[in-house]
Amino acid sequence: MSTIQSSFLIATVLMLLLLDFTVDAQSSADVVFPLKRYGTIVPGTDITKALANAWKDACTSNRSSAIVIPGGIFKVKEGIFKGPCNSPIDFQLGGTLQAPKSLQGNNWITFERIDRLTLSGEGVFDGQGKAAWKKNDCHKRINCAQLPISLRFNFITNSIVKRITSLDSKNFHINVLGCNNLTFHNINITAPENSPNTDGIHIGRSNRIAITMSKIATGDDCISLGDGSKQINITNVTCGPGHGISIGSLGRYTNEEPVEGVIVNNCTIINTTNGVRIKTWPASAASGTATNMQFLDIIMVNVSNPILIDQEYCPWNQCNRKIPSKIKISKVSFKNIRGSCATPVAIKLICSRHLPCDEVKVGDIDLTYNGIKGPITSQCTNVRPIISGKQNPKICSSPYVVP
Repeated sequence: MSTIQSSFLIATVLMLLLLDFTVDAQSSADVVFPLKRYGTIVPGTDITKALANAWKDACTSNRSSAIVIPGGIFKVKEGIFKGPCNSPIDFQLGGTLQAPKSLQGNNWITFERIDRLTLSGEGVFDGQGKAAWKKNDCHKRINCAQLPISLRFNFITNSIVKRITSLDSKNFHINVLGCNNLTFHNINITAPENSPNTDGIHIGRSNRIAITMSKIATGDDCISLGDGSKQINITNVTCGPGHGISIGSLGRYTNEEPVEGVIVNNCTIINTTNGVRIKTWPASAASGTATNMQFLDIIMVNVSNPILIDQEYCPWNQCNRKIPSKIKISKVSFKNIRGSCATPVAIKLICSRHLPCDEVKVGDIDLTYNGIKGPITSQCTNVRPIISGKQNPKICSSPYVVP
């Protein structure tokens, strides 16, 4: 583990200790903006305008402020909360905010260009996605109609999101872009297993992001890391159902930024199609790198592909697998991963023949398969893993069969 990663991990632990002491405390804000100040706030009514006015006052305040949303179910057409703001803001959600069932576009709730934001409470962001999922065919074709992401965090710094719930998003639950030093702590993300493209948290072009002590159940990746994700710490997360915890996909677009410094630690993955995965496109649009990634102390429960490097990722069969990926993967560790598989191929390390994977370490693996499709096994190509400790199954024990 690098010095930078160690420092980030220590800082995250200290932050969590502070959160444990302050999680139930009242807001320490100098000024409180209760939503009832901005109109008659009755459950079942639309509070879009009241929220916008409260945000305007809080953002322009020269003293630390809190916006307080009471218990109850309220409707919000769209919420755009932009900075920069003059002082720290605590956005406290006590009730449930409901999106319109027919909402179109790319956004529902957006927080943008804010420093020292706290989003907290026991409240729920309800995306009401059920009616939209049948229209969401992005998992089948590239040129699909976009549906709104429930929560966007754009260019947020030195901030915390804690104890909230995201329910039934139409598209991604949470999207993180261009953020620095942002922590998600003790959050709950829920959508049915058959809800398409409902990634729990997607991170891109962001630095020092922590996801801790959270539960994520979706119809897609629990957590996905896009290009430019650096110094990411994922700890004590329970994932499933869904598609697991993924780095990528990478290589689909030009001008992608490197991925580096990822730690996935002490997580439990249950009934997912993948466990921990790195995925890159063949016939990549441009060259790129993904390096210094560690997957440590992970429990798998009935997972179809527990450990996977897939440099032939081609979800719609609209790419050319014969052209190798241009993404260079290096310095990867899979260590102390144990539990059960839903399929006999427990480990697949499928690297690019143009740029074989380097410094892939696999140690202390103990996975079992009790199905009827044959003995447990693993497959490798274009990689020479560095092996240590227990090997169950034996690493690279079977030949890789090209799809």
